[in-house]
Amino acid sequence: MLTVTRLEPQKKNPQRLNVYLDGEFAFGIHRAAAPWLTEGDQLTLQKVKDLKTQDQTESAYQRALNFLSYRVRSSQEIRRNLVKHEVEDPIIEAVLERLRQASLVDDQAFARQWVENRSQFKPRGKKALSSELYQKGIPQAIISETLEELDEETLAWKCARKKAAQYETMQKEEFQSKLYGFLNRRGFPYSICQDVVGSLWEELSKESS
Repeated sequence: MLTVTRLEPQKKNPQRLNVYLDGEFAFGIHRAAAPWLTEGDQLTLQKVKDLKTQDQTESAYQRALNFLSYRVRSSQEIRRNLVKHEVEDPIIEAVLERLRQASLVDDQAFARQWVENRSQFKPRGKKALSSELYQKGIPQAIISETLEELDEETLAWKCARKKAAQYETMQKEEFQSKLYGFLNRRGFPYSICQDVVGSLWEELSKESS
């Protein structure tokens, strides 16, 4: 058995403790990983090993929380970030499960919020949104369900009206070519692009006549 003879807050990070066993420095640990740990505790070698694993898990969890503090993330984004910092797979899975239990990670909610945000500020068609969500690591089943009720035509009109102001001095052919290309790059299907561009030209032409 090993005796905890000293617990010392680290200077650079007071949330971490230096643990001394039998008078010698043994390892550092996050306070949250072992809040019960006190001087005088008796530890087996297996318990020391378990504490080190708990510390790695807690450190990875804190890193994930910091990553989430900037914006909502998908499970895959968090996984990639932890892999980048050389966190082992079992610990990553434990962290993700803990985040899910705390409702801090939810890929369905992430997908809905992503689409709602895009629809409000930068409208896109299903094709573009599907590609974006796929790159974020969202499963295809969730992508399909999220985009099922998306009104692409309404979004295309919203997108086109805003952009058309930049093309108002152009002739018909150039206007339609530019606007069609813009909508196409935003992921709207051919039929909707054609209908919106043609109808919008007619609408603007009547207003200017």
